[in-house]
Amino acid sequence: MANLVQRISARREPERTISPLNFSDFVQYFNYGGLAYQYGIQQTMPGRPVEEITPDFSGLCNLAYKRNGIVFAVILARMLLFSEARFQFQQLVKGRPGDLFGTEALRLLETPEPGKTTSWLLARAEQDVSLAGNFFATNHWKGRIKRLRPDWMSILLGSYENPDVAAYDPNAEVVGYLYHPGGWAMGNDPVALMPEEVAHYAPIADPDAFYRGMSWLMPIVQEIQADQASTDLKQSYMSNSATPNTIVTLAENDPDKFNRWVEKFREDHEGAANAFRTLFLGAGANATVIGSNLQEVDFRRVTGGTETRIAAAGGVPPMIVGLSEGLEAVTYNTYGQARRRFADLTVRPLWNSVCGALANIVAVPSGARLWYDDQGISFLQEDQKDAADIQFVQAQSARQLVDGGWDPDSVVAFLSTNDINQLKHSGLPSVQLQKGQSNAQPTDTASSGTSTSPGSTTTPNGQPALPK
Repeated sequence: MANLVQRISARREPERTISPLNFSDFVQYFNYGGLAYQYGIQQTMPGRPVEEITPDFSGLCNLAYKRNGIVFAVILARMLLFSEARFQFQQLVKGRPGDLFGTEALRLLETPEPGKTTSWLLARAEQDVSLAGNFFATNHWKGRIKRLRPDWMSILLGSYENPDVAAYDPNAEVVGYLYHPGGWAMGNDPVALMPEEVAHYAPIADPDAFYRGMSWLMPIVQEIQADQASTDLKQSYMSNSATPNTIVTLAENDPDKFNRWVEKFREDHEGAANAFRTLFLGAGANATVIGSNLQEVDFRRVTGGTETRIAAAGGVPPMIVGLSEGLEAVTYNTYGQARRRFADLTVRPLWNSVCGALANIVAVPSGARLWYDDQGISFLQEDQKDAADIQFVQAQSARQLVDGGWDPDSVVAFLSTNDINQLKHSGLPSVQLQKGQSNAQPTDTASSGTSTSPGSTTTPNGQPALPK
């Protein structure tokens, strides 16, 4: 491993987990013809420039996650549900999932570090995946799992057979990882990690690089900037006396007098402290209102559309987060549908993916896989009711099959795997399938209708006669 790392590092800079593009370069991928890249982000009105969010871990973390309430709320909703699952092993019967069970090997995931739990591990995984597209953890330090900051990781591509293979060669594969404590620019010696020592969780693949993931925030960076610009507009509106823009004209040709008048006017009438005060103008001065107020702009509709697009990119229905457009349509029925959609199409696929990643650093028993157990999660209690209804139907099916003569153990295997080949018949058909018995009645030999055996006699009262 050390020789391979040295040879690859000497040949070229290792592939990074985060693309080092500036924002102008980044925007060109989402604009037709690259106009934004050529001319920059355009505004229809002059004013405070939109604060740029760099498309890397630090930029998304500091300027999106920590400063935008919508992004924070969506990631928080994902994180709270995602972190409630616990890990188990699941048997595989002929490739089909079976019973869940646990072993001592799961203790590493249950207590990844002293004082930490599975919930902590999953919460950090969700944060890193949302902000960087990648979560890295290692068992390099035996007995514990360490989370590795994603923007301090480098992925080494190559081939064990041919160390000189190019990164994008079809035969290239991940041959190792380099972790740079403090970041690449610090110059500290990197920690070399083998592939089997690293759990790399990247649920959304980057189409430009097969070996890394992509943050779901990347396609909506401009939406986040627009939402922040809307917040700045509201703040500026309130700071500017909560009134629209105004043009004041006055009949004054002397520049010095004009400037002194403007300075005095601003001192007396601008700022939040002067909001709603009556405006008095001297002879020859006239005030004209221009622009629109917040109501005329329909600010709620503008911001509501942005919120919905951010929530959609995060896979969280707006009503789950509590966004305005989602709350307008919320009912008990629609909330249940939104909850089901969030669990089935967002969180469960994420659980599936993180199990596959963490299985790389956990001793999984033969004939099993690392899986999640979502029982006991209150958010999914309605799913448990649906599961109970399914079990009731399965119990009815099991009774009918057993009554039909099928082996009970094979019936259980069939219902758990949905594989009809698991059914085996006991060879004992049910009573309804057996041949019917003869219904013929014995012939009466006495007038009383009682039958007698050959050579026997009875008295008229039906008692047996004494032998002669």
